[in-house]
Amino acid sequence: MTIDWANFTPWAALSGGVLIGLAAALFILFFGRVLGVSGIVSGLLKPVSGDTGWRIAFVLGIFAAPWVWLLFSEPVNVTIDAGTGTLIIAGLLVGLGTRYGSGCTSGHGVCGLSRLSPRSLVATLGFMATGFITVYIVRHLVG
Repeated sequence: MTIDWANFTPWAALSGGVLIGLAAALFILFFGRVLGVSGIVSGLLKPVSGDTGWRIAFVLGIFAAPWVWLLFSEPVNVTIDAGTGTLIIAGLLVGLGTRYGSGCTSGHGVCGLSRLSPRSLVATLGFMATGFITVYIVRHLVG
């Protein structure tokens, strides 16, 4: 294994993690809700009166964040080593997994673990193990 030291950015990663943790803590403090993206988005698919405004604002914030980043920094060069079909299948599998696991990595991994939820610990370990196994299979067995 080699580390690409030119693109190794631990301070940016730490800052991002702190911001996500702070946002999750503030969200549960002010709204009493877990900050899980899949739960927020799924609430838009079955809207409840008076519950859609903040969900729409959250999703718009996710889409606006990269544009805000461009106001303060240079564009990030992103390379995706997968075809469109692979990305579509991966997205569908992630969606299926979040429904099956009753939440996504942000809900279980950030909010659930901080609340010492045993269910979230099992879910997060499952997410991580699946990711490790998938990367191993794709990189070492498939090609």
